[in-house]
Amino acid sequence: MAIPDVRRPDERLNWVTSIPFFVVHLACLAAVFTGVPARALVLCAVLYFVRMFFITAGYHRYFSHRSYRMGRPMQFLMALGGTTAAQKGPLWWAGNHRDHHRFADTDQDTHSPLRGFWWSHVGWILCDRFGTVDYDEKISDFAKYPELRLVDKYNIVPAFALAIGCYLFAGWAGLVVGFFWSTVLLWHATFTVNSLAHVVGYRRYATADTSRNSLIIALYTGGEGWHNNHHYRPSSARQGFYWWEIDTSYYMLRTLNLFGLVHDLRRPTRKHRLASRIKDGNFDFGMFRAYWTKASGAIATARADAGERIGSTRQSLDDAVHNALESAEELARVTRRTRRAGLAPD
Repeated sequence: MAIPDVRRPDERLNWVTSIPFFVVHLACLAAVFTGVPARALVLCAVLYFVRMFFITAGYHRYFSHRSYRMGRPMQFLMALGGTTAAQKGPLWWAGNHRDHHRFADTDQDTHSPLRGFWWSHVGWILCDRFGTVDYDEKISDFAKYPELRLVDKYNIVPAFALAIGCYLFAGWAGLVVGFFWSTVLLWHATFTVNSLAHVVGYRRYATADTSRNSLIIALYTGGEGWHNNHHYRPSSARQGFYWWEIDTSYYMLRTLNLFGLVHDLRRPTRKHRLASRIKDGNFDFGMFRAYWTKASGAIATARADAGERIGSTRQSLDDAVHNALESAEELARVTRRTRRAGLAPD
């Protein structure tokens, strides 16, 4: 049950393939020579928020969770726009993200924060284990489109084209500040949803993971900070369930819906929003499992230090908690069945 502390060989940092990642960070320092003119700063801000929308509304809510519908041309444009963020292709991104939801906060989770901040933030991206995705196994529903396979394969080309465009628009400052600064900010803003949104914030719903809601994260990620809401209803296009939960990506989708560019936005009904709330006494299996994972790891370390002296105690504790986890998982399944009636169309 515990998440292993020892890294597999293919989970270690690959310094060679990670060179571009570090080079882009170092390139930001060139602003010392190019200066930071207002034109470049405006370009940086525009590119940050526009590309964030392509990631949150496109890569995440559409390709990962199919929370709304759109035609094939619009689907292609959403995928193409996402590649300009230099976060690889839509099939790779969505395929790995689906595994995060299938195995959230377990040893099969792609980027569980239970394995440490570095791993969940960026370590999993810079290793070899998740360098590719099996299209047929992970994301066959979108991999059937040849144009999406093409975009996924040549995902770096649009990012290069955008970088050239920034240079032509505002010179070297446009490239350094406009492109590199916004790209690095966009990377780490996106990564914090993996590394911090399971650690910082509050929990409204009893889910099988440690997801949290955070206004701060939501503000700079276009609404992705309502992460506990999202893990509770992954297929909802709206992640800020209430009017005070700011979700700018959803507002943009509503606007596109008015123009007929996207359709069938899904959102939770009032009944769903009021179900499975922790304050109503629903068992929080996700946090229970997380605490046991940490406790199990601490006991394993103590056992290694003390030898077999606590072996019998560990076995008894393991048996007791194993039975408790089975009961807790069954309770969680029963709870989930009560809220599996579906989502209301927008």
